[in-house]
Amino acid sequence: MYKDQKLWIAQSDEKNLYILPDKANRHGLIAGATGTGKTITMKVLAESFSDLGVPVFFSDVKGDLSGMITPGRDTEDMQNRIARFGIEGFTYKSYPTRFWDIFGEEGHPVRVTVSDMGPQLLARLLNLSEVQAGVLSIIFKIADEQGLLLLDLKDLRAMLKFAGDNRAEFTTEYGNVTTASIGAIQRALLAFEDEGGEAIFGEPALDIRDLMRTDTDGRGFINILSSRRLMGSPTVYATFLLYMLTELFEKLPEVGDLPKPRMIFFFDEAHLLFDDAPKALVQKIVQVVKLIRSKGVGVYFVTQSPSDIPGEVLAQLSNRVQHGLRAYTPAELTAVRAAAKSFRENPSFNTEEALLSIGTGEALVSFLDEKGIPEIVQKARVLPPQSLMGATDAQEIQNCILSSEFDLKYRETVDRESAYEIISRATQELAAQKEAEEQAALAEKEAAAAKKAEEKAAAIQQKTAAKKTGGRKSTVEKATNSAVSSVVNSVGTNVMNSVFGGKVTSAGTIAKRAATAALKSSMRSGSSAILRGLFGNKK
Repeated sequence: MYKDQKLWIAQSDEKNLYILPDKANRHGLIAGATGTGKTITMKVLAESFSDLGVPVFFSDVKGDLSGMITPGRDTEDMQNRIARFGIEGFTYKSYPTRFWDIFGEEGHPVRVTVSDMGPQLLARLLNLSEVQAGVLSIIFKIADEQGLLLLDLKDLRAMLKFAGDNRAEFTTEYGNVTTASIGAIQRALLAFEDEGGEAIFGEPALDIRDLMRTDTDGRGFINILSSRRLMGSPTVYATFLLYMLTELFEKLPEVGDLPKPRMIFFFDEAHLLFDDAPKALVQKIVQVVKLIRSKGVGVYFVTQSPSDIPGEVLAQLSNRVQHGLRAYTPAELTAVRAAAKSFRENPSFNTEEALLSIGTGEALVSFLDEKGIPEIVQKARVLPPQSLMGATDAQEIQNCILSSEFDLKYRETVDRESAYEIISRATQELAAQKEAEEQAALAEKEAAAAKKAEEKAAAIQQKTAAKKTGGRKSTVEKATNSAVSSVVNSVGTNVMNSVFGGKVTSAGTIAKRAATAALKSSMRSGSSAILRGLFGNKK
């Protein structure tokens, strides 16, 4: 309840307990066992911030926060509670509320692009190993340098295939891109899609500034993220809320200390944020929590025990409402003691014993005072909410969704050109170019083969013709030589006989033979000339 320029949250036996508006961005903690009243405390805080003019975001993990849009019901129990607090002018009223849902079923669709999610959060979302997360970071860097937008999961799959097909080149430039890691990421994506995770990614992406609106009366809108189905995948739930918190941190400018926060962000089931979170991610959460208050945003973690929150984060949570804890084991008793020691001790009671004995709707409360110092812990009762406790009618929720200005903005998915389309087009063009080159090479090969066959046929034809021509010449020459030899022998014999008179001695025989040979040679030359005259050049 907003009263006297302060947020009245609880009441002890001694005084009313307020959160000061200018100290509300110092973050807070709402803790306690199941059924001790954390949800009511969260509702009372949200209503108070809305009346202050501060927008609120929280997730509805049980489905009982939708009553914010419906005025509370006057019952005997409520009348007794109001009387016990001595609240004057208490009224039941509804609050300006917007409903959001990643799956688009119980609220405006909430989408995020793969690029905006980033490799670190996406690696946790897909439960990747350190090596696989490193390869995913390389994929994001390649996409960024190539100007390829990663909007949805089909873009990421196309980018993974592109990197795998060109891994030799990318390994040289960026580091080892193994097929095993790419395959592991692709399998993780497939499992994530089977769980319905694909609905998270796409456009239009949520503009974080749409959560930071006020209505015409100046009251801050209460933004409720339907998370019952989302809680089926706790890692997805925690990672998505961390993404939204990171977006606020990165998109909002520094404003320093303001009279009131620009926005309050409740992180319900906060232990899921840190379960099995890698060290690098925890460091990022610590950094965001430490610095986001300078952006005018207060973060309130809601969980069962303070021990669910790492010490570095817990140290930043200054406004605390600690509901009852249960201790049935030594470990749980240790957690109770740790929770008790986190408060400034009140000498009028034992803090540890009080934590084990306070009932539903009661809490140990400590807020920051005007100087920013935590007040002494008080045993207190949390005020009742002014809106409906519990869920409202489903039709009323749908009417609220359809009447919102964001229905048309976020209802339909937009699929603009991104990595998938660019890579697919380039792949098709490359395939067409390769096919054309193969066709050209085949045509060239066929032309070369045809030319070779033609040349071979011509050679065979020429050889056949040469053989025929060579046969005729040989016959003529043989006839010529035979005729010459006959004539020479006859003429030579007659000449020798005439010269030597038929009587030839041994020496004479030799001389005769020599003369005969000379004569034959001379006559052959003459005979050849004669025969050429007879036959011409035709053999």
